[in-house]
Amino acid sequence: MPDTPVDYRFTLANERTFLAWIRTALGLLAGGVAVHTLVQPFHHSGVRRALALSCIALAIVVSIGAYQHWKDIRDAMNRGVPLRDTRMVPILAIGIAVVSVFAAWAVLFR
Repeated sequence: MPDTPVDYRFTLANERTFLAWIRTALGLLAGGVAVHTLVQPFHHSGVRRALALSCIALAIVVSIGAYQHWKDIRDAMNRGVPLRDTRMVPILAIGIAVVSVFAAWAVLFR
């Protein structure tokens, strides 16, 4: 433990980052539910379900990763050690790219 307490502004910034990741996960979850509920079935069977499930699966990964990231940052600040790089940014970027390519494929071959 460091001799000086962590500045509360850093703690609050960590919480805001966590909430931003959670908002992203909620958006993905809502998108998955909307695709499954509102989008008309595609010509190929199971495409709508696969697209919805990929959004929901990414939402689960992002929400778990958000908690882990928040906890890692909090622990590092309390110990006074440098922050590690996050894996969340590439996971989300690649996940969104995969979902987008899948959605584009489904629309093009409708």
